[in-house]
Amino acid sequence: MSLVFNMVMPAMLALIALWGMARRVDVYDAVVQGASGGLGVLARIVPPLIALLTAVAMLRASGFLELCAQWAAPLLLRFGIPPETAPLLLVRPISGSAALGVGADIIATYGPDSTIGRTAAVMMGSTETTFYTIAVYFGAADIKKTRYAIPAALCADCVGFFSAALATRLFFPA
Repeated sequence: MSLVFNMVMPAMLALIALWGMARRVDVYDAVVQGASGGLGVLARIVPPLIALLTAVAMLRASGFLELCAQWAAPLLLRFGIPPETAPLLLVRPISGSAALGVGADIIATYGPDSTIGRTAAVMMGSTETTFYTIAVYFGAADIKKTRYAIPAALCADCVGFFSAALATRLFFPA
């Protein structure tokens, strides 16, 4: 079974090369041009990505996220969101890797079968790394004006967080 999966990519590359040769396309030149274009996209994406990851590391190291989580706890309780997930709510729109770290901490602390752990897991699957996605994809497409994209995406994240807490309460009653 694994031999079949290991052969999928080489077979696909061979088929593409054969198709290109049948159409009299210089396959090697096309690959080189594609790689060159990819490096140009990478050069536009990396600077905002580095800035974003640096900002997230600074927020986590400074304790600012924990302070915001304590401040937001009463509001979160009012909406039925476990306040222990507040660091995840703050980090998830910014960085997926930081959110994975925070989510792992939550699950390690409260357990994977706890309401808090389940809510954190559903939140991870129900939301997007908004600022990372906008930085990467808008940067790749060379879009400078995001106008309504960020507010709309943040609203979608909020809906995802609320829905995750609600779904966890409905499907896994305590």
